[in-house]
Amino acid sequence: MSSTKDPCISLCKFTDDICVGCGRSKGEIKAWKKLDKTDKRTVLAEAALRLIKLGATGRRKAK
Repeated sequence: MSSTKDPCISLCKFTDDICVGCGRSKGEIKAWKKLDKTDKRTVLAEAALRLIKLGATGRRKAK
C-alpha cells in the first residue's frame, strides 16, 4: 500500500465503532491528520481487513 491519502468515501455509517465506508474506527478517523505515513499505512491495512470481516465493499469497487 503506497498511498496514504485519506480513505474517506463520504459513507459514514458505523457498525460497532467501525465505519463501513472506509473501515476505520472513530478514533482513527479523528487522529488521521496527526498520524505519520507509517501509521497511516498500518491503519489502512487494518481497515481493509475490517471491511472484509464486515462484508462491506468500502473502497473496493463492485464488479
